Amino acid sequence: MMCPCGATIEMLVFDGAKPRWDIAVDANGRPTLRPSVWRNTGCRSHFWLRSGRIVWCGDSETA
Repeated sequence: MMCPCGATIEMLVFDGAKPRWDIAVDANGRPTLRPSVWRNTGCRSHFWLRSGRIVWCGDSETA
């Protein structure tokens, strides 16, 4: 997926992967990703993807 900073990031969503994220898509095709995305390199952003929207965490340097 694309990070809000524009970088490409990979989110592993298959069983057995570590770390691993769960993805759900609502009736309108909008994704929700769990847990949050916390980049420890690059832009160092920390956010949730909920119903296709970015929700910034308070500790994110880009919030």
